[in-house]
Amino acid sequence: MSSASVWAEPLAAQLDAAQADAAPDAPAVPSPPASALQLDARQRAMLQEMGVAVWLPDAIESLAKPALPTAVATKNIAAYAQLASVPAAFAVRNQGASVLGERPAGIEGMDWPALAQAAAQCTACGLCQGRSHSVFGAGSTQARWLVLGDAPGDAEDASGQPFAGPAGQLLGNMLRALGLSRTADAPQAAVYLSHVLKCRPSQGRKAEPQELAQCAPFLQRQIALLQPQIILALGKAAAEALLQASVPDVASLPLGKLRGQVHRYAGIPVVVSYPLEVLLRSPGEKAKAWADLCLAQAAHAGAHPGP
Repeated sequence: MSSASVWAEPLAAQLDAAQADAAPDAPAVPSPPASALQLDARQRAMLQEMGVAVWLPDAIESLAKPALPTAVATKNIAAYAQLASVPAAFAVRNQGASVLGERPAGIEGMDWPALAQAAAQCTACGLCQGRSHSVFGAGSTQARWLVLGDAPGDAEDASGQPFAGPAGQLLGNMLRALGLSRTADAPQAAVYLSHVLKCRPSQGRKAEPQELAQCAPFLQRQIALLQPQIILALGKAAAEALLQASVPDVASLPLGKLRGQVHRYAGIPVVVSYPLEVLLRSPGEKAKAWADLCLAQAAHAGAHPGP
């Protein structure tokens, strides 16, 4: 028996049960064939009103939003709500909007320890509910290089460290080729690492604009304290966070359009490159990433020659 037919039979049975409870004058609706998971317009309207979208294996149809028939009593809603428990293959994920709260006060005047503690305790958006650790940053606070990524992933959430796991190993190799390291103490060889978000979005989704906005003051204060001489932005979210004021319509530009040039954030040179996850999936892009890294090195040397 196919997975579609396994879930079609209880789906059809619950629809028939709810129809039987409807008002007597409600028009009869034929039951859909169980094996095909066919729903008529009335049944789809009910599911649509309840926020339960059904995915059909053979075709994905655009569902309109007709009004729910008045003959359906409120008590029948519970029967349809149970349909939300069908497997993910037949249901469209509802991500929902992130809940926004209050940011810690006085971020703009905090020192490094206070800022890190505020980030760890922040509940300004819904991401705090699913985090294992906040991911504030790592490296020397005297570093001349800032490497900035998009949002933390699972490895970062588990360790509390930026650029962890295979992505961190790849970045370490790239930095060592330029004589740089996240563990170096000397400012000219040190790199400070961070992400535009301090908490991991769930299920690998992209960060929402309001989440980025709530987290922005932490990044702004980090840059003000660090005063880097060059920033390497790895990813579109990182680029947008830095270039909103200097690049018109940056949100609508693809990452490729931002590469290969030196931008500015508060006078600091900024070079944009690919997220490390892209390089792990597509090793052929590593040559372009290396070119970006060399551009960042040249921009730093040009702005601040000598040791």
